Amino acid sequence: MNVENLMVPEERPSHRVRRRTGDDVEECARLLAEVHRRDGYPVNWPDRPGEWLSPDASLGCWVAELDDRLVGHVGLSWGGEGDLAPALWSERNGTTPDSAAVVGRLFVSPRARGHRIGALLIGRVVEEARRHGLHPVLDVVASDTAATALYERLGWERLATVGQRWNPHRTVAVHCYAAPS
Repeated sequence: MNVENLMVPEERPSHRVRRRTGDDVEECARLLAEVHRRDGYPVNWPDRPGEWLSPDASLGCWVAELDDRLVGHVGLSWGGEGDLAPALWSERNGTTPDSAAVVGRLFVSPRARGHRIGALLIGRVVEEARRHGLHPVLDVVASDTAATALYERLGWERLATVGQRWNPHRTVAVHCYAAPS
Protein backbone atom coordinates (compact mmCIF):
# COMPACT_ATOMS: atom_id res chain seq x y z
CA MET A 1 0.00 0.00 0.00
CA ASN A 2 1.23 3.47 -0.89
CA VAL A 3 2.16 5.59 2.15
CA GLU A 4 0.29 8.57 0.66
CA ASN A 5 -2.96 6.61 0.70
CA LEU A 6 -2.61 6.36 4.46
CA MET A 7 -2.17 10.10 4.88
CA VAL A 8 -4.65 11.63 2.41
CA PRO A 9 -8.36 11.18 3.13
CA GLU A 10 -10.76 9.71 0.61
CA GLU A 11 -13.31 11.92 -1.07
CA ARG A 12 -16.80 11.51 0.37
CA PRO A 13 -20.10 12.52 -1.22
CA SER A 14 -20.03 15.78 0.77
CA HIS A 15 -16.30 16.36 0.01
CA ARG A 16 -15.27 16.68 -3.60
CA VAL A 17 -12.26 17.99 -5.51
CA ARG A 18 -12.64 18.88 -9.18
CA ARG A 19 -10.79 20.84 -11.83
CA ARG A 20 -11.45 24.57 -11.50
CA THR A 21 -13.47 26.22 -14.25
CA GLY A 22 -13.58 29.84 -15.38
CA ASP A 23 -16.91 30.18 -13.60
CA ASP A 24 -15.19 29.40 -10.27
CA VAL A 25 -12.58 32.16 -10.37
CA GLU A 26 -14.76 34.93 -8.93
CA GLU A 27 -15.85 32.77 -5.98
CA CYS A 28 -12.24 31.64 -5.43
CA ALA A 29 -11.14 35.28 -5.30
CA ARG A 30 -13.89 36.01 -2.75
CA LEU A 31 -12.75 33.06 -0.60
CA LEU A 32 -9.14 34.17 -0.96
CA ALA A 33 -10.08 37.61 0.38
CA GLU A 34 -11.77 35.93 3.36
CA VAL A 35 -8.63 33.86 4.03
CA HIS A 36 -6.42 36.93 3.64
CA ARG A 37 -8.46 38.90 6.20
CA ARG A 38 -8.31 36.05 8.70
CA ASP A 39 -4.88 34.52 8.13
CA GLY A 40 -2.84 37.01 6.12
CA TYR A 41 -2.52 34.68 3.11
CA PRO A 42 -1.31 35.65 0.67
CA VAL A 43 1.15 37.88 2.51
CA ASN A 44 1.09 40.42 -0.33
CA TRP A 45 -2.47 40.93 -1.55
CA PRO A 46 -2.52 40.82 -5.37
CA ASP A 47 -3.93 43.72 -7.40
CA ARG A 48 -5.86 41.20 -9.53
CA PRO A 49 -6.72 38.15 -7.38
CA GLY A 50 -8.32 36.24 -10.27
CA GLU A 51 -5.16 36.55 -12.34
CA TRP A 52 -2.99 35.67 -9.34
CA LEU A 53 -4.97 32.45 -8.98
CA SER A 54 -4.17 31.59 -12.61
CA PRO A 55 -0.40 31.83 -13.16
CA ASP A 56 0.88 31.68 -16.75
CA ALA A 57 2.93 28.53 -16.10
CA SER A 58 -0.08 26.68 -14.69
CA LEU A 59 -0.49 22.95 -15.14
CA GLY A 60 -3.97 23.24 -13.66
CA CYS A 61 -6.06 24.40 -10.74
CA TRP A 62 -8.57 22.50 -8.61
CA VAL A 63 -11.27 23.46 -6.18
CA ALA A 64 -12.78 21.65 -3.25
CA GLU A 65 -16.47 21.56 -2.48
CA LEU A 66 -18.08 20.73 0.83
CA ASP A 67 -21.82 20.07 0.66
CA ASP A 68 -21.82 21.55 -2.87
CA ARG A 69 -20.21 24.84 -1.75
CA LEU A 70 -16.79 25.89 -3.01
CA VAL A 71 -14.44 25.94 0.00
CA GLY A 72 -10.87 25.55 -1.22
CA HIS A 73 -8.39 25.95 -4.04
CA VAL A 74 -4.97 24.68 -5.15
CA GLY A 75 -2.82 25.12 -8.23
CA LEU A 76 0.03 23.26 -9.86
CA SER A 77 2.56 24.99 -12.09
CA TRP A 78 6.01 24.84 -13.56
CA GLY A 79 8.64 26.50 -11.39
CA GLY A 80 9.23 30.16 -12.04
CA GLU A 81 11.28 33.07 -10.84
CA GLY A 82 11.19 33.11 -7.06
CA ASP A 83 10.36 29.40 -6.66
CA LEU A 84 13.15 27.91 -4.55
CA ALA A 85 12.03 24.31 -3.98
CA PRO A 86 12.43 23.01 -7.58
CA ALA A 87 16.16 23.79 -7.64
CA LEU A 88 16.74 22.41 -4.13
CA TRP A 89 14.87 19.19 -4.92
CA SER A 90 16.61 18.70 -8.27
CA GLU A 91 20.08 19.27 -6.74
CA ARG A 92 19.41 16.58 -4.14
CA ASN A 93 18.10 14.13 -6.72
CA GLY A 94 20.49 14.74 -9.61
CA THR A 95 17.78 16.02 -11.94
CA THR A 96 16.82 19.34 -13.45
CA PRO A 97 14.35 21.82 -11.91
CA ASP A 98 11.89 21.15 -14.75
CA SER A 99 11.33 17.65 -13.33
CA ALA A 100 9.42 19.26 -10.45
CA ALA A 101 5.98 20.84 -10.33
CA VAL A 102 5.19 23.62 -7.85
CA VAL A 103 2.13 23.35 -5.62
CA GLY A 104 0.69 26.76 -4.80
CA ARG A 105 -2.31 28.99 -4.32
CA LEU A 106 -3.58 26.57 -1.66
CA PHE A 107 -6.23 27.86 0.69
CA VAL A 108 -9.30 26.60 2.52
CA SER A 109 -12.20 28.72 3.69
CA PRO A 110 -12.16 29.20 7.47
CA ARG A 111 -15.71 27.78 7.70
CA ALA A 112 -14.56 24.51 6.08
CA ARG A 113 -11.50 23.82 8.19
CA GLY A 114 -11.39 20.60 10.16
CA HIS A 115 -12.83 18.56 7.27
CA ARG A 116 -9.42 17.59 5.79
CA ILE A 117 -10.08 19.71 2.69
CA GLY A 118 -6.44 20.86 2.53
CA ALA A 119 -5.27 17.23 2.52
CA LEU A 120 -7.75 16.38 -0.25
CA LEU A 121 -6.49 19.26 -2.38
CA ILE A 122 -2.85 18.31 -1.79
CA GLY A 123 -3.64 14.70 -2.65
CA ARG A 124 -5.18 15.75 -5.96
CA VAL A 125 -2.23 17.90 -7.08
CA VAL A 126 0.30 15.26 -6.03
CA GLU A 127 -1.60 12.76 -8.17
CA GLU A 128 -1.69 15.20 -11.09
CA ALA A 129 2.03 16.04 -10.84
CA ARG A 130 2.95 12.36 -10.82
CA ARG A 131 0.66 11.71 -13.77
CA HIS A 132 2.87 14.17 -15.68
CA GLY A 133 6.05 12.47 -14.41
CA LEU A 134 6.85 15.43 -12.14
CA HIS A 135 7.73 15.59 -8.46
CA PRO A 136 5.60 17.98 -6.36
CA VAL A 137 7.43 20.67 -4.37
CA LEU A 138 6.43 23.93 -2.72
CA ASP A 139 7.61 27.01 -0.87
CA VAL A 140 5.75 28.36 2.15
CA VAL A 141 6.38 31.41 4.30
CA ALA A 142 7.85 30.10 7.55
CA SER A 143 5.39 32.13 9.62
CA ASP A 144 2.47 30.14 8.13
CA THR A 145 2.54 27.49 10.83
CA ALA A 146 -0.83 25.97 9.88
CA ALA A 147 0.36 25.24 6.33
CA THR A 148 3.69 23.92 7.60
CA ALA A 149 1.87 21.59 9.99
CA LEU A 150 -0.32 20.28 7.15
CA TYR A 151 2.63 19.50 4.87
CA GLU A 152 4.56 17.80 7.65
CA ARG A 153 1.50 15.80 8.74
CA LEU A 154 1.22 14.58 5.13
CA GLY A 155 4.87 13.45 5.17
CA TRP A 156 6.40 16.23 3.05
CA GLU A 157 10.15 16.68 3.56
CA ARG A 158 11.51 20.10 4.46
CA LEU A 159 14.43 20.64 2.10
CA ALA A 160 15.64 23.92 3.61
CA THR A 161 14.63 27.20 5.17
CA VAL A 162 16.03 30.16 3.30
CA GLY A 163 15.79 33.92 3.43
CA GLN A 164 14.09 35.18 0.28
CA ARG A 165 14.40 38.86 -0.61
CA TRP A 166 10.92 40.16 -1.48
CA ASN A 167 11.98 43.78 -1.93
CA PRO A 168 14.95 45.97 -1.01
CA HIS A 169 13.67 46.34 2.55
CA ARG A 170 12.20 42.91 3.27
CA THR A 171 13.63 39.42 3.50
CA VAL A 172 11.23 36.61 4.42
CA ALA A 173 12.04 33.15 5.79
CA VAL A 174 10.65 30.50 3.44
CA HIS A 175 10.44 26.73 4.02
CA CYS A 176 10.96 24.60 0.91
CA TYR A 177 9.26 21.19 0.82
CA ALA A 178 9.12 18.12 -1.42
CA ALA A 179 6.36 15.53 -1.43
CA PRO A 180 7.27 12.09 -0.15
CA SER A 181 8.68 9.78 -2.82
